[in-house]
Amino acid sequence: MNILGISAFYHDSAAALIQNGKYAAAAQEERFTRKKHDHNFPINAVHYCLKEGGIESSNLDYIVFYDKPFIKFERLLETYLAYAPRGLKAFWMSMPLWLKHKLWMGEYIKKAMNFEGKLLFLEHHQSHAASAFFPSPYDRAAFLTLDGVGEWATSSWGIGDGNMIKLMKEIHFPHSLGLLYTAFTYYIGFKVNSGEYKVMGLAPYGEPKYVDLILKELVELKEDGSFKLNMKYFNYCSGLTMTSEAFHKLFGGPPRKPESKLSQKEMDLARSVQDVTEEIMLRMARHVKKETGMKYLCLAGGVALNCVGNGKILREGIFEDIWIQPAAGDAGGALGAALFAWYQLLGNKRVVGQRDFQSGSYLGPKFTNDEIEKWLKGNNYPFEKYNDGEVPTKVAELIDQHKVIGWFNGRMEFGPRALGARSIIGDARSPQMQSIMNLKIKYRESFRPFAPSCLAEDVNEYFELDRESPYMLLVAPVKKERCKSMSDEQQSLFGIDKLNVARSDIPAITHIDYSARVQTVHRADAPDYHAMIKAFKERTGYGVIINTSFNVRGEPIVCTPQDAYLCFMRTEMDVLVLEDCMLFKEKQPPLREDTDWRSKFELD
Repeated sequence: MNILGISAFYHDSAAALIQNGKYAAAAQEERFTRKKHDHNFPINAVHYCLKEGGIESSNLDYIVFYDKPFIKFERLLETYLAYAPRGLKAFWMSMPLWLKHKLWMGEYIKKAMNFEGKLLFLEHHQSHAASAFFPSPYDRAAFLTLDGVGEWATSSWGIGDGNMIKLMKEIHFPHSLGLLYTAFTYYIGFKVNSGEYKVMGLAPYGEPKYVDLILKELVELKEDGSFKLNMKYFNYCSGLTMTSEAFHKLFGGPPRKPESKLSQKEMDLARSVQDVTEEIMLRMARHVKKETGMKYLCLAGGVALNCVGNGKILREGIFEDIWIQPAAGDAGGALGAALFAWYQLLGNKRVVGQRDFQSGSYLGPKFTNDEIEKWLKGNNYPFEKYNDGEVPTKVAELIDQHKVIGWFNGRMEFGPRALGARSIIGDARSPQMQSIMNLKIKYRESFRPFAPSCLAEDVNEYFELDRESPYMLLVAPVKKERCKSMSDEQQSLFGIDKLNVARSDIPAITHIDYSARVQTVHRADAPDYHAMIKAFKERTGYGVIINTSFNVRGEPIVCTPQDAYLCFMRTEMDVLVLEDCMLFKEKQPPLREDTDWRSKFELD
């Protein structure tokens, strides 16, 4: 039984293949096209999934789309009529894509894939809920889905039981926690549907000065976590911007211009909307616990990528444990759609174990040493080849020398986080490494924090966390005994200057509030990555390193060895590891920018 799930035409298009209940393949379209958050039909991701599964489109039993376009179109029309004549420009701008593709999704999919089989459409939050519960390690659990908007729903909760999920309550558009956060992302001057995680990273620099104002004017919040937004402050129903003039007047001026200098105001706004978001998430979680009585909670939807909020739900002890879909946004809807068909529609049995079904979320392309060597030799790129088991020890030595390394190993991750397959890694003990990697490698804002990868068996040696966090979706405090107090003078520093003050014995991954976005590495999921961190521990006594995504600002995470080499050469990385091949920057020829850098690794 071959089931293909697809998400497309909004943001983060993706495809996922389930074969007889097994997770065969899943990938976002952006990784192949090199267009960040690519929303187009994921034909490259589809081709990859079919190739990985060893099948053609004619072998598919079902294709399942992650939402219902006609109901979404109904929302668009009703919203336009409610706000008419305002919003006419936005309405007409959206029409070409609707009339050309979205309204005829079934025909479009069949034609694009030469498919004549069964095509199914799920509700958007059904797909999110399925992606949250079915891969989880729980036989029974509550689920909570939070995002911008699906068809009408913006938040939902319900119960998963065995091979079934049941949605019980929803909050409907235009009242949306995701869109509230995105409105502040826009106002602070970051890119909508892309910069929300920057707001989360900026929040610890600010004070919650605007929380009371937000709850008084913008959000009518109930004890159960339900809420209404005061729409006079928002423009997303009728315009091309997220916030209205009333919003700008309330907060003392127009939105910050992108790329202009950040001020304390933006930091305070970020902290305030983050605090409000966390409070809403906590109230919702408590309500879901009260209504369902479940021991466990599963989370999905774009808001579930807010790892600070997730960490608070866990530390509050509302549920015994939580599980978050690593591809929590729209990309994960493709996987959820396929799983819903396999379990709920076809009635297949689901048997849980001690760990989740997603196995580290390593579901993307892998390249063999033979393929990599052939490509390197064909381009005359100097490299050193190591035998099995030698690379982890050598890389541990290089990290100890404070080298910055591009690590390309195994199957690419599915979801927005690099988890040790397509990562840039470095020494977490170095006070300077965070600024070096931000400014010289990632070319991004200096305030942005880095995450640690640590051995799963050692997590409670470094963090106030008593369980695994394999998908980098939980923020936890650094152990108090590892932390260092900051003086008043140091506290008054700004941006990169504050970051350069060592706050613990692992300063490069310790944020200014003494927290870290933790990834635990399990040997069964990522044996080479685990072996490398273990070798670093044997060498230095520290079983933790820096892990950030293998890309530069504005680009997707690398997919192919060619993508990795290009990123390596265009930054100040010292070393590139491509499976068992290692490349040193000083030995490489100058990069020829006139080269045709379209992928030479054809996946279809």
